[in-house]
Parts: sequence; C-alpha cells; structure tokens
Amino acid sequence: MVKIVAAGLTALFVGASPLAYAQSPSTEASERLSVVDWNKLTDLRIDLVKAALQLTPDQEKYWPAIENAIRNRAKDRQARIAKLVETVGKRSDDGSPVETLRNRDPVNFLQQRAEALAQRSADLKKLADAWQPLYRTLSPGQKQRMAALTIFVLRDMTDAVEHRRLQSDDED
Repeated sequence: MVKIVAAGLTALFVGASPLAYAQSPSTEASERLSVVDWNKLTDLRIDLVKAALQLTPDQEKYWPAIENAIRNRAKDRQARIAKLVETVGKRSDDGSPVETLRNRDPVNFLQQRAEALAQRSADLKKLADAWQPLYRTLSPGQKQRMAALTIFVLRDMTDAVEHRRLQSDDED
C-alpha cells in the first residue's frame, strides 16, 4: 500500500507541481514567465527530483527516459497555455464580455477541452511508463525521500493555488 501511495504521489509531484503556477489564462501569466523561465523551472524540478533520489549507477540508466518525459510534458503544457492565452486574448478583443458570451460555441469549447485533456492524459501516461522501471529499483530510503519531497511540493502547490484564488477574489 505504501508503495502505491508513494508511486502515486511521485507521479503527482513530477506531473503537477508547476500546474499551480501555470493555469492562469490571463496575459499577466504569460508576462510573468517566459519560455526561458519555464525551461529553468523544468530544469530545477528535474534536478530536485534527481538529487532527492540519489540514484545509483545501475539506476542512472533509467533516468534519461524520465527526464525526457518530464521535458516533453512541460513543453506540451507551455504550448497549451500559450494557446489558451491567445484564445482568451482574441475573445477579449472581439467586443464586450456579454457579446463574447452570446457568440460562444459550447460544442467547440467541449471539443477543444477534450483535445487538451487527451493530450494531458497521453503525456501523463508517458511519464508513468517512464517512471515504472526506475521505481521498481528504488530502495526504501529513496522511496521515503520521494514521499517527503512530494509532501513538501503538495503543500507548496496548495499554498500557490490559495494565493491565486485570493488574487482572483481581490480582482473581482
């Protein structure tokens, strides 16, 4: 049971930690983090996880696939956010908010949302598949460090989401 929880939390950490900071569709979000900043954050996340694991030489052979999956997932996330920012920007240029809502196509919205979720699902599956061989080789100490890191990151994510919610409430 502990192994399943640790694996799930590890996947959640690696896959979701930047989401708390990345989901704002406003143009302010795109101004806050450039592509270079996103890449630096991804590099830091990768370095943090690798440092926490303290991989053995035998385990190192599994790491490139995990790093590649993390980077591809981050790149796809950046593309989705850029598309969202562009879409929101176009809608705000089209006229008043009431007019925008009147002309909204709910079927198109559902299709776009389904495509985005399918991409996220595929990326997460690739990440889980990349982690599986390495996870089998982790020692109990490595699994414990990952669990501790995951708890720390989840707490940080919760704080970031709460901060964004409060900012949103303040703007309203």
